[in-house]
Amino acid sequence: MTIHIGAQPGDIAQTVLLPGDPYRAKWAASTFLDDARLVNDVRGMLGYTGTWKGNPVTIQGSGMGMPSLSIYVNELIRDYDAKTLIRIGSCGAMQNSVKVRDVIIAMTASTISTPSRGIFRELQFAPCADWSLLSAAAKAAEAKGTRTHVGGIYSSDTFYDERPDLNEEMTRHGILGVEMEAAELYTLAARYGRRALAVLTVSDHLLTGDALPSDQRETSFGDMVEIALQSAFE
Repeated sequence: MTIHIGAQPGDIAQTVLLPGDPYRAKWAASTFLDDARLVNDVRGMLGYTGTWKGNPVTIQGSGMGMPSLSIYVNELIRDYDAKTLIRIGSCGAMQNSVKVRDVIIAMTASTISTPSRGIFRELQFAPCADWSLLSAAAKAAEAKGTRTHVGGIYSSDTFYDERPDLNEEMTRHGILGVEMEAAELYTLAARYGRRALAVLTVSDHLLTGDALPSDQRETSFGDMVEIALQSAFE
């Protein structure tokens, strides 16, 4: 057990999917895993372990934002020896070619600041995905026929953004979408020598204003979860 994860030794699989929302973890576990069992409910941040096609998998909520994700990923790696960590979550599109319900596979994750910034100081570290996961996810998405985009995303410190000038520059430089966690996940994976990837479903669009209704968000995320699972065991 750790401060934030109440799982016992052996309860956490080496492959971990990380939705921000703990109730999305519950939905994904009940939908995609066999024999899923609750292994963590500390502070309501639910975690489940089961199997997918015979492979052990944990789906652990990580909360909103990079500081929260950093807590869970540090503990999952250092105390439970997680090897492969894949964020599954929603994002906002920043390109006209990207549509609501599309999937984005994040090759890189730009950011203004992360909890790891104090380590790098003046260095602008470039967080990126694990190539084996990235290429496997792209192949899995193509095989499913899912509308998918592979490229750079932006991990924001704020949900209610007040920097339209920054958004315009990111759009101009080809950033596909914005979320709040992947840059720190990629940085921690690099630090500890683990595999990491973010597979994201577009839930809203910053340019057009399109958005998924709240009651359709979970049911629209199935492709993302399947792509993440297939990439982990390619």
